[in-house]
Amino acid sequence: MRKSNIQSLLVAFGLCLPSVVGAQEERRSINPLEGLEYQIQLQGTASSDKTPLWLNANKYGLSSLEKENGYVRASVARPLATDSTRRWAIGYGVDVAAPYRFTSHVVVQQAFAEARWLHGTLTVGAKEYPMEMKNRRLSSGSQALGINARPVPQVRLALPDYWTLPFANGWMHLKGHLAYGIMTDENWQHDFTQKQSRYTDGTLYHSKAGYLKIGNEEAFFPLSVEVGLEMATQFGGDTYAPDGYGGINVIHNPRKPKDFLRALIPSGGEQLELGTNYVNAEGNHLGSWLMRVNWDEDDWRFSVYADHFFEDHSAMFHLDYDGYGTGEEWNVRKKRRYLLYGLKDIMLGGELTFKYDRPVQGIVFEYLYTKYQSGPIYHDHTSSISDHIGGKDNYYNHYVYTGWQHWGQVMGNPLYRSPIYNDDGQIEVKDNRFMAFHLGVEGRPTEGLYYRVLGTWQEGLGTYGVPYTKKRHNVSFLTEATYSFHPEGALGGWSVTGGYAMDFGSILGHNAGFQLTITKKGFFSKRR
Repeated sequence: MRKSNIQSLLVAFGLCLPSVVGAQEERRSINPLEGLEYQIQLQGTASSDKTPLWLNANKYGLSSLEKENGYVRASVARPLATDSTRRWAIGYGVDVAAPYRFTSHVVVQQAFAEARWLHGTLTVGAKEYPMEMKNRRLSSGSQALGINARPVPQVRLALPDYWTLPFANGWMHLKGHLAYGIMTDENWQHDFTQKQSRYTDGTLYHSKAGYLKIGNEEAFFPLSVEVGLEMATQFGGDTYAPDGYGGINVIHNPRKPKDFLRALIPSGGEQLELGTNYVNAEGNHLGSWLMRVNWDEDDWRFSVYADHFFEDHSAMFHLDYDGYGTGEEWNVRKKRRYLLYGLKDIMLGGELTFKYDRPVQGIVFEYLYTKYQSGPIYHDHTSSISDHIGGKDNYYNHYVYTGWQHWGQVMGNPLYRSPIYNDDGQIEVKDNRFMAFHLGVEGRPTEGLYYRVLGTWQEGLGTYGVPYTKKRHNVSFLTEATYSFHPEGALGGWSVTGGYAMDFGSILGHNAGFQLTITKKGFFSKRR
C-alpha cells in the first residue's frame, strides 16, 4: 500500500473515531449514581449587631441578620455534565441545612430533578441559578433575577448555555428560559407581620429570559456583544390587608389557566389600585434590559455592561402615551403624541479578568442609580385629566403583592434594602431610590489560596411615598480568604473560608462581624 493511501486511511480513521466513541457512549446505559457529588458545610457568624451586608447578601438567601447565627449543611447532586458525551442526560440534587437563628428551623435550599435532550433542559424543583452577564463573586448583583434570595420551586424549560444558530455562520448564539413556580415564604410572612400588615399566601411565580450573543471565538475575533431581556411576574395567591379597624380585606387574585398566559404576556386586569379607577396588567410585572460588550485576549478579558431595571411598560420602553388633544379635542386620542422618559436609572459596570492565577486576578467596578423611577408624578387619563403620565414606579414594591422578595430578601440587587431589615412588620423595600458605587477585587496569590475584597458606598433617599427627611449614606466592606487543601493530600477536598465585614451609616446601621465556613467536597463515585 502506498504511503499516500496509508495517510488517507489514518485521517479517515481519526475522523470516524469520535463518532464511534460517541456511539458507544450512547449505547452504554446511564448509571444514576455515576458522578454523584457530596458537600458538607459548617458555617458560623458572629456580629456586633446585625450581620453586615456582604456576609449576608448574594448567598441565595441562606443567611441571617441575627448577631449570632450559623448552619450545618449537607448536599448530594448529580450534575448534567456527568452525561456530557450523550445526547440526553439526567441530573438531580438535594441540599438541606439545619440552621441556628434563621428565618426557619429547617432549610431545604435545593431539591430538584432535571433532564437534558441535546441543548434543552427541563428542571423541576428548587435550584440555585447563576446571574447572567455578571461576576457572581464580585458584582453587587443583578437587578431582576439575582442570587440574593432563596430559590423558588419551579418548573423550568431552558437553553442554559449559548446555542449557535445554524444560519449565522457561527456568529450568533442564543440561550434563555421559561419558568413557573410558587413562593414558599407565607409562614415567614405570617410571623414577620403578625398579620398586622399586608401579606400574601400562595403567590405564584413566573420568569422568562432571552440572551443573544454576537461573536465568533472560532474565528479568533476578540470582540463579542451580549444583549438580554429578563422578565418576571408574581401573580395568583391571596392578599390579606388589615383595614385598620380590626378587620382584614382579602383579595383573591386570579389563578385560572388563562392567568398563566397573562403572566407570560402582560395583560388582563387586576384589582383596582386604592383611590383610582385604573386597572394595571394582572400581577406584579418587572424586568431588566441587559447588555455586555467583551474584548477577549489570550490571557485577559475586559468587559463593560449595563443593567436597566423596569417595573412597567413606560420604564421598559421609555415611552408613554400622552396623545390627547387640546381645546375641543382635549379628550380625543391623538395617535402620534408620546412622552419620552430619560434613561437615568441604570447599572453600569466594568470587569477586568486575568485568565491565569495571579495576586490580582479580577476587578469589578459598578455604578448604580435608581432615583428617577420615571419621575415623581403618577396619574392616568380620566374624564377631568387629559394627560397620561406614568411615574413613581416604586421599584421592588407593589400595592397588592409584598413586592420582589422571598423570605424577606429581595430577589434582585441587595442594595435595595430588603424587608428583613424592617423593624415595623412591614414587608416592603423602604430604600429603593439611591445611588451607589461598588468595587470588587479577587486574586490567587499562592496555590490553594483565594481572596476577595468588596467595598460599597451608597446614598439613599428612601422612596417617593416615604422619603427620608435628609439623605442617608452607607458604606459596606468585606475582606474574605479561602484556603483549599491540596486535592492529593490528606485533607484533599477540605477548604476553610474566613470573612470580616463592616457596615457604617444610617441605611443599614453600624455593624461588624466575622464569618467562618468549613467545607468538605467529594465524589461518592467518579465518572467512568
